[in-house]
Amino acid sequence: MDNGCNTWKAACSLHLLISAAIFFLLTFSFVTLADTQLSASAAQMFEIQQRGYINIAVKDNLRPLGFRDANGNLQGLEIDLAKALGVELLGKADAVKLQPVANRDRLSAVLDHKVDLAIARVTATASRSRLVSFSVPYYFDGTVLVTKDTSLQRLKDLAKRKVAVLNGSSTIADVRYYAPNAELVGVNSYQEAFMLLENNAADAFAADASPLSGWVQQYPQYRLLPTKLSTQPLSVVMPKGLQYDPLRRRVNEAIARYINSGWLKQRAIYWGLP
Repeated sequence: MDNGCNTWKAACSLHLLISAAIFFLLTFSFVTLADTQLSASAAQMFEIQQRGYINIAVKDNLRPLGFRDANGNLQGLEIDLAKALGVELLGKADAVKLQPVANRDRLSAVLDHKVDLAIARVTATASRSRLVSFSVPYYFDGTVLVTKDTSLQRLKDLAKRKVAVLNGSSTIADVRYYAPNAELVGVNSYQEAFMLLENNAADAFAADASPLSGWVQQYPQYRLLPTKLSTQPLSVVMPKGLQYDPLRRRVNEAIARYINSGWLKQRAIYWGLP
């Protein structure tokens, strides 16, 4: 029975990944006239090359994608990608000027000409694609569960157990589908979920894989369950408009090479991402 379940889970995970990739290609491959009218005013490729540096918005408080180490230096998968693109576009990693942004400013920073690109854990969605362009995905995030309870090993172990979920999040539907017999407990923040787990008022917490990977790095008594419940493409935010085609093409070609060479996968593993 376990082998059958594992086979089904593997097939389901593959189906989710393929479906997400197809959705991304169908949704974000074309630029319409209406989209062009909403284009941002970030620098074009030749302007970036003339000034000798590129501005990239990043996160500085989201381990392991973008965060500050003990010395205050920016680290993480997205920081690695930003520096690699600096080499790709301008020949040197120090040609990148990293600008930390809050979640609410990730798109507006590009739209308002404050940065040229944003690599700040932005999920590519149809609604966002009306305002900005997205690169090919550099990482597939998704819903996972974190726990410190050693008796929880698989999804079926969640039956009649308490699972914390963020109020109003898409995670709720994922958990209800894959663990229909679990008891959901709504929380308003990661900190609130952490307190519930620490006080044994919840058995697990369901949220996005990337921040929960940082959670288990900070608190090694916790671990992630192996099954990912959903797939969400994380992409570089780029401006719309035909004048930005050279920039978008260079970014997409670079990310495609990083994927094909295995470099992005190696960096994700290095930073502890599932």
